[in-house]
Amino acid sequence: MTATVLAKLMALFFTIGLGWLAARQRWLGKPEEGDPARLLGNLVFYLFVPALLFRTTARLELEQMPGATLVAFFVPVLAVLLLVYGSQRFRARRPAAQAAAAPATPATRAITATFGNSLQVGVPFAAAVFGETGLAIHIALVSLHALVLLTVLTALVEMDLARAAAARGEGGGLQGLLRTLGQTARNTVIHPVVLPVLAGLAWNLTGLGLHPIVDESLLTLGAAVVPLCLVLIGVTLAAYGVRGQWRGALGLLAAKLLLLPAVVLVVAHWGFGLSGLPLNVVVMMAALPTGSNALIFAQRYETLQAETTATIVLSTAAFALTASLWLAVLAQMNA
Repeated sequence: MTATVLAKLMALFFTIGLGWLAARQRWLGKPEEGDPARLLGNLVFYLFVPALLFRTTARLELEQMPGATLVAFFVPVLAVLLLVYGSQRFRARRPAAQAAAAPATPATRAITATFGNSLQVGVPFAAAVFGETGLAIHIALVSLHALVLLTVLTALVEMDLARAAAARGEGGGLQGLLRTLGQTARNTVIHPVVLPVLAGLAWNLTGLGLHPIVDESLLTLGAAVVPLCLVLIGVTLAAYGVRGQWRGALGLLAAKLLLLPAVVLVVAHWGFGLSGLPLNVVVMMAALPTGSNALIFAQRYETLQAETTATIVLSTAAFALTASLWLAVLAQMNA
């Protein structure tokens, strides 16, 4: 673990701590005046994240994307995502869990176990460990990270919500089924994450580029995502704490820091023949701690905010150890 990465991790904890302090001191308002975590979450989800995603996808250089490396990363990541999602749906069907399980629980745990902190931790880590060439591969992965994972997860959670509505008797027969399918499709597309991504890709294909004023405005809005998300983690941590969340958080932490990079390593190397620097980059991308987008997702669907926050904090702290483990494994393979 390099001094640069350690300094970055300490900066993350310091910013989270400021959010915690602001909530504890009620600088963001008293509880009776509203929920500051909900306000910050909505602000990030409906304004700043869409600006960041639209600008990123509108500026993608699609012809320069390393196709084989992208496939070798996203195939195993999506496999783990669906594995976690499927296992959580299976658990939710048990009689003892049906009453307490929220429809969005499986997708929320799936994003917590697979969505890495590819910007705040990933970029300085890739730059420090792999240099400019490795950073270029990492940036290519980052550019599609939110697009792929959030689109899949949004579709899954909206289907679960639609099924829950149908189970409550809010739809019936063929007409009800068609209405449910139509509502699911609409909610998946008309969504603060998916819609700006689709709009950005559509604009990208026109080849027109972004006007400098528009580009600068989107850049300014997008730059607020990282600090606001970190403050939001601190605010949520002050509201819920980690007491009582250890069991769920440690399970998700193990999935994120150990299971996911192991599956990516096996599939990318022995399944797709990846080796050398590209293999190192995709494995360490998978080994990153849980990113703040998981909390934004949990806030959006009002489920597991405390567990998600605990996982983000604990996985970020544990990354200093697990990153060294995976770097040693990769060094042994490359020897």
